[in-house]
This record gives sequence, C-alpha cells and structure tokens, in this order.
Amino acid sequence: MATLYPEQLIGRQVGPYALERVIGQGGFAWVFSAKRADQGTAALKVLKPRYAGDRQFESRFRNESRVASELTHRNIVRILDVGQADDITYFAMDLYPDSLRSRIDRDGPLAEPDLVRIAMDVAAALSFAHANGVIHRDIKADNILFEKDGTGVVTDFGIMRAVSGYVSDTGVNMTIGTPSYMSPEQAQGRTLDGRSDLYALGVTLYKAATGDLPFTSTDWFELARMHVEDAPTPPRSRGSTISRRFELVILKCLAKHPDDRYASADEFLAELQALSDESRTTETFGRVDPRLQAAAAADARAAAGRHLSGTWLAVIGVLVVAAVAAAVVLLAR
Repeated sequence: MATLYPEQLIGRQVGPYALERVIGQGGFAWVFSAKRADQGTAALKVLKPRYAGDRQFESRFRNESRVASELTHRNIVRILDVGQADDITYFAMDLYPDSLRSRIDRDGPLAEPDLVRIAMDVAAALSFAHANGVIHRDIKADNILFEKDGTGVVTDFGIMRAVSGYVSDTGVNMTIGTPSYMSPEQAQGRTLDGRSDLYALGVTLYKAATGDLPFTSTDWFELARMHVEDAPTPPRSRGSTISRRFELVILKCLAKHPDDRYASADEFLAELQALSDESRTTETFGRVDPRLQAAAAADARAAAGRHLSGTWLAVIGVLVVAAVAAAVVLLAR
C-alpha cells in the first residue's frame, strides 16, 4: 500500500469540509485548515490512515472526540463536528491564529505576567475537565492555542484517553503522551489523576520561561528515567527573568511525587491568582491615581497663580511707596 502524505489530501472534500492546507500534525492525526460553505474556516483534525484503518482505534477516537465536544468552557477548544467520510475519520474545531509553541519559537522566553495569564487560562480549563472526569494526558506547548484577544485555550482533550483505552484493550505497544512532557507516573505506566496534567503544565511553563525543556534526550528510556529521578535545574539558573516565587510555583508542579504537587487544578489556580494580585499590588504601590494627580496639578497651578499675584501686588506696593517718597522729596526741595 502506497504511503499517503497529508499534502495529497489538499483540495479534497471531507464531508462538508474542503481541505485547504496543512497547518500541523501530531502522532496520530494531521491538522488542516478547511473551508465549510455555511460556517467559514475551521481546523480539521484527520486521523492518519494507519490508525483510521484500525476499526477499534478509529471507534475510540470518534467516541472520545464526542466526549471532548461536551466540554464547553471558554478555555477549551470548541469541537464543531465529529464524523467519517469514506476512509477519513475527522473532527472539526475552531481555528485559532496562534499557539504557545509558535509564540516561543518566534519570540523566545515569555515575560512573567504573560506566563501567569496563560497558566491561569490552562488551569481553568483543567479544573473544568477534571471536574467532569476527563484527564488530558498530553498538555504541552503545541496544545495551548490563543484567541485573537490572547485568551489561552486547550486543545486535544480526549485523544490520549482514546490511545490509553486502545492500548489497555489490545496490548499494543504505543506511546501514550509526549515523552518530553510526561509526568513520572505516566512514564512508569502508573494510574493517573489530574496532578499528572499539572506536571505537564509545569514542563510547559518551564519551556515558556526559559526557551528549553527541563529534560532532553534522544533516548526515550533515558528521558523517562530523567522525569522519574532527576531534579530539574531551576529556571532562573538557566537565564529566566521570572521571580523567585513564580519559579517555586513551576518547581512545585514538577515535583516527582504527585502528593508534593498542587492537590488540584483549583489549588494551582488559587496560587496563580494570589501571585497575580500580589504583582499588581507591587506594580501600583506608590502610584498616584491619575485623577488625584490631575487635581493636585490644578491646585498647584492655582497656588502658583495666587503666589504670583501676591508677588506682583507686593512689587506694585513697593513701587507706589517709592514713587510717593520721591514726590515728597521733590516737593520738599
């Protein structure tokens, strides 16, 4: 069977969608910009042929995509449609203009206020998903997208759960998640809960703060060992300009044992909110309210005017007295 490349699908009609261009790909699917006549442009995630040809995998992919489509939250990508057309299995979602991965590649490490805002958006998404029984399992810079106003949204909920279920049912040897972002318990094949997503978010924030991942290796097993055993180098030691407090927040997410991380996405979100509030307080400490500043300036100008008027009156008074004195002297002569 000939190998199919994503570029070969450009121009093809998939259900109601016309594939326009390739905009990304992951381990299991290609992503296309697609046009739908009645709904404008969307992002279409198409399952790669080797997986679409496996009926059990394809079925799990569609089922989990439908579960993900029920997660309606402002920080979670909206899935518009889940379907199958001929030999192609797909789901359609809103198309976003930028991703955290692209932003880091383009701009380098992010400033702390931006990092905190992004972390809060992702934590809000995770809090909602975890409350609904969904663990992401693959949080990474590629899966954090941005609205035009900069709001962070998380994509690919459900895909790794489909892979996990497939592996469990079939015993097929398949990597579940992205090795560079895997929590220690995920690397060890242990039972996961929401704290595994917080570890992956810690890796993501580390990369966004430094431009580098905390652990790198071309050997998957060595990389897994590093996640399980090695302590990460603190971000500030790698040139990051983040505060010591935010550094500690990231390092807590990267704790080896889940019990040493934040207990939940809600707890993590509360910590970020406190950090954000403290930062705003520090930034505005000693700053004068613009309205008060304007009023004070007006008072100063009025006072200066009064002082100037008083000065001129005094000068005029002196001149008058001097003129009278001179007149008296002349008359006396």
